[in-house]
Amino acid sequence: MDQVFDQEYGADQIQILEGLEAVRKRPGMYIGSTSERGLHHLVYEIVDNAVDEALAGYCTHIIVTINRDGSVTVIDDGRGIPTGINSKAGIPAVEVVFTILHAGGKFGGGGYKVSGGLHGVGASVVNALSEWLMVEIRRDGHVYGQRYERGHTMYPLQRKGTCPEDVTGTTVTFMPDSKIFETTVFDYNTLRTRLRETAFLTRNLKITLRDEREEEAREDVFHYEGGIKEFVTYLNRGSTPLYEDVIYCEGERDGVLVEVAMQHNDSYNDASSSFVNNIITPEGGMHLSGFRSALTRTINNYAREQKFLKEKDQPLTGEDIREGLTTIISVKIEEPQFEGQTKQKLGNSEARTAVDAIVSEQLTYYLEQNPKVAKVICDKSILSQRAREAARKARNATRKSALESAALPGKLADCSDKDPKNCEIFIVEGDSAGGSAKTARSRATQAILPLRGKILNVEKAREDRIYGNTEIRAMITAFGTGIHEDFNIEKLRYHKIIIMTDADVDGAHIATLMLTFLYRFMPELIKQGYVYLAMPPLYKIEKNKKIWYAYNDDELNKILTEIGRDGNNKIQRYKGLGEMDAEQLWETPMDPARRTLKKVTMNEDDLSDINAVFATLMGDKVEPRREFIEENAKYVQNLDI
Repeated sequence: MDQVFDQEYGADQIQILEGLEAVRKRPGMYIGSTSERGLHHLVYEIVDNAVDEALAGYCTHIIVTINRDGSVTVIDDGRGIPTGINSKAGIPAVEVVFTILHAGGKFGGGGYKVSGGLHGVGASVVNALSEWLMVEIRRDGHVYGQRYERGHTMYPLQRKGTCPEDVTGTTVTFMPDSKIFETTVFDYNTLRTRLRETAFLTRNLKITLRDEREEEAREDVFHYEGGIKEFVTYLNRGSTPLYEDVIYCEGERDGVLVEVAMQHNDSYNDASSSFVNNIITPEGGMHLSGFRSALTRTINNYAREQKFLKEKDQPLTGEDIREGLTTIISVKIEEPQFEGQTKQKLGNSEARTAVDAIVSEQLTYYLEQNPKVAKVICDKSILSQRAREAARKARNATRKSALESAALPGKLADCSDKDPKNCEIFIVEGDSAGGSAKTARSRATQAILPLRGKILNVEKAREDRIYGNTEIRAMITAFGTGIHEDFNIEKLRYHKIIIMTDADVDGAHIATLMLTFLYRFMPELIKQGYVYLAMPPLYKIEKNKKIWYAYNDDELNKILTEIGRDGNNKIQRYKGLGEMDAEQLWETPMDPARRTLKKVTMNEDDLSDINAVFATLMGDKVEPRREFIEENAKYVQNLDI
């Protein structure tokens, strides 16, 4: 068959995107997305450049300010970006950095031994995606400045004044382009999480975050002389450490700088976070593999030598030893190789060798010098091994009964459609609400699973207890995926898992218990966007046979203002889902055409902080939870007490 070509497709139809136009044309290729996550990435890129100065030994303080107009300023006291003419480009080096892709001190030119950032494209990408950007440099006793608009240089680099010779650094202020981003409003807490983490990973670096958008400015200062040891202490604040020390290993091998800090607590979760050149690697990689092999081998060797494990005993698995272990693994490497463009996983084999060797040697020495701590670790690991065996038996029993009966939970009202893409399941608090929901639902696509009261807090329970809990077992069976190593996303029976609880504090607690279970045992459901929170109304307003629903006090006041505040208004305040009849439930949280659902998402860049928040909110220690609530309560709106 002859091929037919478009005659107009010739040489002139091949587009050449000049300068930074490629970035503006395809921003997702450079910052991942144009969502809120991509927006915040702009700040990280400028901060990462300043952190590179700190890693090189020249920067001690970074100040990040969200300005009143919504722009962001990043100030550092590093050496200042060079201002001399770059011989290859024929323009000042600072202009090269901000206007030419793949330009910077990160490509083997001796500028930086190790660095983070987007392969050296950070500053120019931020410039390209900003409505305007201004840079000010303090260097060699002079102050220089230049302005750009959407990546274009507005005027030559100017000498704006003088400063003391010993005052150096760079100030970058930028306004994200509203034509590019879905939102240009920066979230203070998102920046705070990332900058706190950066300060932990860069020992002795001081980072100040300010927000000047409100009448009363917010400010946090992060400065940790203990580095990642303090990071582990911070992450363990919601749990009780099993021993006082944070075990620390540090060294260099084959050009790889290695830092590892770890401490066991009384929880049952493995909270490991790994970083390369201060960039989190959510999927781990060679450095994490090296740590795990060294830890498993070293603890087993010690347990055998001290007769904690007899000859007939099975060796401890890595999972046994890592139960309740909080770990930070940080490596610095000159040329990191990442699997995939998103830097999710480190591929350098030398990182595995380096981490394995350093942790094996230094952990062995630590255990020999600290036999009491070593015994605590071995005892907890052996207890975990026994519990894991009990969990395996419980899991097998659950599998066996499921296979024998081939039955879904008795209280599940399933839907008739068998295509998971069309199906959704409502996890409903209480039998009365469950009954109304079963009546209200669309039977073809909506399943209802009522739960009785508050489910088990899995933050305080091992897997064997979880399999013994009726409510959790019902959810596991209904979803169809299994948990932990049995988990298989392909077997998911519903592509929307909707948690529907009362719109009060008790309902929020139940929802948090469910989210804790899903995060700890089925995190992929959250990662792939299958988990939602229903939004039931707080008020029903009726006037002249017309009905309105309000989800908070502000909406109630707005509706009353629109319809008039008079004696004809009938206002019903819902105390819970059980007070709503089937029609009302359908009209509000259940009808796909009218309802509002909140999708539960997680940013894998924040995994260490997510782990810490769950441990703080759901752990045994009251004081950290009280501090968390006090710190965040003033930013919560419409909390129903």
